[in-house]
Amino acid sequence: MERTLIKLSDYCLSRKAEITFIDTLNEYGLLHIIIEQEEKYIEEDQLKDLERFSNWYYDLDVNPAGIEVAHHLIQKVEELQNELYRLKNQLKSWDS
Repeated sequence: MERTLIKLSDYCLSRKAEITFIDTLNEYGLLHIIIEQEEKYIEEDQLKDLERFSNWYYDLDVNPAGIEVAHHLIQKVEELQNELYRLKNQLKSWDS
């Protein structure tokens, strides 16, 4: 399976983001930075999260610790929604 990498210097230039912000997200475990040939990248599937985090940070002034908390809560809500969906389907199959 081929992975697509996003070059962080290009992202920062196009979005007017700071590489130090992205490094901080990496330190908090919110993103995983890949270093190849002295360039920093993220995998394409992390781009949605990076966009969300950048919006929170630059548009809403949420600090990295707040981003970490919000991200954790959103993940928990999504897990609970998935479990609820699974349980509803299980109940439907029992009613049949």
